[in-house]
Amino acid sequence: MAGSTAPFSRFEWMIAWRYLRAKRAEGGVSVMTWISLVGITLAVFALIATLAVRSGFREEFVDTILGANAHVTIYSAQYQDADGQITRKITDYAAMADRVRQVPGVTTVAPLVKGQVMASVRGNTAGVEVFGIAPADLANIPRIAHPESSQGSLAGFGENEGIAIGSGVAQELGVTVGDTVKLISPDGAKTAFGTSPRVSNYPVAYIFTAGRYDIDRTRVYMPFAAAQTYFNREGAADELEIMVSDPDRVEDMIVPLAQAGGERALVWTWRDASGAFLRALDIEDNVMFIILSILVLIAAMNIISGLIMLVKNKGRDIGILRTIGLSEGSILRVFFICGAMTGLVGTLAGVILGCAFAIWIDPIFSLVNYLSGGGVWDPSIRGIYALPAKLELNDVLSAVILSLGLSFVVTIFPARRAARMNPVEALRYE
Repeated sequence: MAGSTAPFSRFEWMIAWRYLRAKRAEGGVSVMTWISLVGITLAVFALIATLAVRSGFREEFVDTILGANAHVTIYSAQYQDADGQITRKITDYAAMADRVRQVPGVTTVAPLVKGQVMASVRGNTAGVEVFGIAPADLANIPRIAHPESSQGSLAGFGENEGIAIGSGVAQELGVTVGDTVKLISPDGAKTAFGTSPRVSNYPVAYIFTAGRYDIDRTRVYMPFAAAQTYFNREGAADELEIMVSDPDRVEDMIVPLAQAGGERALVWTWRDASGAFLRALDIEDNVMFIILSILVLIAAMNIISGLIMLVKNKGRDIGILRTIGLSEGSILRVFFICGAMTGLVGTLAGVILGCAFAIWIDPIFSLVNYLSGGGVWDPSIRGIYALPAKLELNDVLSAVILSLGLSFVVTIFPARRAARMNPVEALRYE
C-alpha cells in the first residue's frame, strides 16, 4: 500500500490542511502558524518595498542626470594663446562641433560658455552657475524644455537677452517671469587699473523645475552670444555638450569623440561625473539585499518552531498513520505541506503588500509626511523632491524565490524528524 501511494496525494493534502487549521485544544499550533505567516509576510513586504524604492531612486537619479546634463562633454587641454596667456578656450568650436556631429550615435552638439557668478535682486543674493547656450540647443535638453513644471515660455529665451532660471533660484531671489536679475561677475572688463567686476541686468523669460534640487537651485541659462560677451569669451566657447542616442554605451564612443575633437580634446562622460555615486548605490543595494534576506531567513525559522511543536503534539497521530500503512515519505510530505503552505501564503501576502506599497507610494508618503508634521524628505540632501518607487519583475521574482526557497528548505528538517519517528515509541504511552 505504501509503495503504491502517489507523492502529494489528495489525502496528504487533507491531513496537512487539518493540522494547519486545528485548534490548540486538538493539539494544533494555529498561533505559531499565524506568527510564522505574519513574519514571512512582513519580511517579503519589506524586501519588495526596499527593492522598489531602490530601483525608483536609481532610475529617477539617472533620468535627471541624462535629462538635464550633457551625456558627454568635450573640453580643451591647456595651451598658450597668441597673447601668451594660458587658456582652455575652444576658438574653433564651430568646426569642432561639425566634426563631432559626424560621429555615429551623436544626436546633438551644443557649444557652451560656463561661469559662476552672483545673482542679486532687491537685496536677495544667490550664487549661481551660468550656462551660455543657443536657444535651439537649450530646446534639446529634455528636463529643461519639458520640465516637471515651468513658468513663462522657452520661446522667450534669447529675446532681449532673456534668461532661463531654475525654480530654486527664482524662489531664493524672489523673482518671477518678467522680473530683472542682476548678475555680478568678478572677472569683468579689463582696464588700465586692473579687472573690474562686470554687472549686467537680464530679464527672466523662463523658470523651470528640472526635478533635481541642485540643478533647480543653482542653474541659470543665458543666450550663447550674451554669455560670450559677459564672460569675455568673444569668438570662443568653454566646452561642447553632446547628447547621444544610447547613453548606457557612452564608453564605446569616447575614442571616436576624442579623435573628432582634435589633439587637445578631453572627453568627460556622465558616468565619469556620477560614477562614484552610482557605485555607492550598487554597494548599498547589495548590503540592503543581504540584510533583508537575513530578515526573511529569521521569519522562515519561525516555521521550524511551529512544525517542531506540531510534530510533538501529533506524535500519536503519526504513530497511527504509520501503523495503518503510511510510508515515511507520506508523513514527510504531510508536514512539508504544512510548512510550505505557511511560506507560500505568507510570500503571496507579502508580494501583494509590497506591490501595493510601490504603486501607491505617493499617497502613503504624503500621509507619513502629514502625520510627522512635514520635512520627512529633504531634497537638499537627497537631490530629488520625492521618494520614488518602481516595480521591477526581477526584484519581485528575487523576493519570491528567496522566500519560498528558504521556507521550503527549513521545512524539510522537522518534516524528516516526523517521518523517522518510530510508531511503537509514539504509541507506547497512549
